[in-house]
Amino acid sequence: MTRRYFGTDGVRGVVGEDLTVELVEQLGRAATLWSDGGRVFVGRDTRGSSVELEEAFGRGVVAAGGNAVLAGVLPTPAVALLALDLGAVISASHNPPEYNGVKLFDGEGRKLTDAAEEEIEALFDVPFAGSPGQVDHVDVADESYLDHIVERFGTDLSSLKVVVDCANGAYSGIAPNAFERLGAEVTAIGCEPDGMNINVGCGATDLSTLQQTVTSSGADLGVAFDGDGDRMLAVDARGEVVDGDQILAILMLHLGVDLVAVTVMANLGLHRLAEERGIRVVTTDVGDRYVLEALRRENGILGGEQSGHLIYLRDHVTGDGLAAALLLCGALGGRTLEEAAAVMPRFPQAKENIRVASKELSEVLREEVDRLNKRFDGHGRVLVRPSGTEPVIRVLAEAETAPEAEEACGTISALVRRELG
Repeated sequence: MTRRYFGTDGVRGVVGEDLTVELVEQLGRAATLWSDGGRVFVGRDTRGSSVELEEAFGRGVVAAGGNAVLAGVLPTPAVALLALDLGAVISASHNPPEYNGVKLFDGEGRKLTDAAEEEIEALFDVPFAGSPGQVDHVDVADESYLDHIVERFGTDLSSLKVVVDCANGAYSGIAPNAFERLGAEVTAIGCEPDGMNINVGCGATDLSTLQQTVTSSGADLGVAFDGDGDRMLAVDARGEVVDGDQILAILMLHLGVDLVAVTVMANLGLHRLAEERGIRVVTTDVGDRYVLEALRRENGILGGEQSGHLIYLRDHVTGDGLAAALLLCGALGGRTLEEAAAVMPRFPQAKENIRVASKELSEVLREEVDRLNKRFDGHGRVLVRPSGTEPVIRVLAEAETAPEAEEACGTISALVRRELG
């Protein structure tokens, strides 16, 4: 069975078009049937549509005999930590405000497998003859989550001046509070959600405001989250971006792990550093849930994505932007972030996202990608993949020099436009 609604990370789409109130209610009902009822813990991000969709999901839970525990605005990793028989978060993560979605977690806080998502879709039209459940509301979940993260991942940050960008999302208030409790001098931005400004000109998807604020304030570093808090990127004191690969490199050396899990997007420089230090690298498809699956399969605890999903499974069940930011600050050990990031030799990369009519890669396109990869012979690469959440083909080219990467990216991007238009 092919999944109709689930993509790379849950069900997601433009509200009122791909994602409707009816679909979300139906999803709540089917997911509750799949989990045999019980209590479903539900959080949401700060999008204007999230309140209505949270209520719709709750109605679906109740219709299938479950109890919906609605916790209001919470970051995705908090929902995973606090999941009951099932966890759900109403969010479209890093996407613009007009999008929304639903992410699901099992009773142990794990993202669902492809097979489980297929099973849920198969239950969309299955009747339920039992008694309806009920809706409960809780309002202390954010405090419980904050205490857990500060206690398990925090260190003394009294020597640091940090800019914290919350993307006008679910971390607004929570993340600045965490850094202040640990002694840091904090400048908070992107902390005034109005329902329509999540991820707009701020956060992990647009670092320009963070870069400007860090350099103008003389901060030691800045950290930025996406709207639902499962991604984190950083900038150093010069305003230079430190991506997920570089953060993972810093953490894998600081934490002394012998294995890391990454996706196919990971920079070749990270692979070389890991090889030099005797650290085994497990590579997965794009998507933090595939990284999580690999870590559990290989008994690892650290992994991540270049996009900023950082996962550390000691005292946690999933990737967590705030936990990763606190770990990064704790790993500096008196160094600047620039000095810490320099440990990883970074291959130049060129990327392009191309809107297309079809996401089915043509034979001509596949052959050209194979030809270029043979030519690079391990000293670079080309990767072409369909987005799991948008009508987009993502092109990545990586090489030892920037001109080589840009040329390869341009060649493939032009071919994508011609073939998939």
